[in-house]
Amino acid sequence: MNILLLGPPGAGKGTIAQVLVETGNYGLLSTGHMLRQAIADKTELGLKAQAIMDSGKLVSDEIMLGLVAQFLADNVAASGIVFDGFPRTLVQAKAMQERPIKVDKVIFLRVADEVIVARMAGRRVHPDSGRVYHLVNNPPVTPNIDDITGEPLITRADDKEEVVRERLRVYREQTEPLVEFYRTLAAHGDMVFQEVDAALAVEKVIAAITSN
Repeated sequence: MNILLLGPPGAGKGTIAQVLVETGNYGLLSTGHMLRQAIADKTELGLKAQAIMDSGKLVSDEIMLGLVAQFLADNVAASGIVFDGFPRTLVQAKAMQERPIKVDKVIFLRVADEVIVARMAGRRVHPDSGRVYHLVNNPPVTPNIDDITGEPLITRADDKEEVVRERLRVYREQTEPLVEFYRTLAAHGDMVFQEVDAALAVEKVIAAITSN
């Protein structure tokens, strides 16, 4: 089953994706992690994307679709894919249908902007794997240290308040229309659409998702 996580930046998509991957034979498609890895490796794609990501903007549909196509080709053995951070625009969503890339379930993580701004100040990330922690809601065993590798965690540049607010503005403009797009598809029986209150504690959000 292919599962698509939808919601604003800071809604907890990365954390939920980790749980889903750990409890089943899923491949994790995280375009944010793929882009950050490209930046760390200083690839041509990474150099183009760095300035865009740090300012809170979205990279082009062409770049994102290319990344996704390569990922799917490399993960044909997985029983399903968890899409974290893709699609982010209607153009990308429609391109998925045309490929076709089947989506069986969409999970919409609903949360208010002010909750997100406060939440993201405590977020920490393991740069190599993309694992996401939170100082309050999902802390590592050792403060600021990745549970698995023992390597330092970082605060991403795009988690700063001014960048977060710009990312939320872009989300409302470009990505939020996907909520109604997928809700409509679900109403026609093309997939399952589940809406979850992502302002709840992480364990309650996960319980709501896994019980359906």
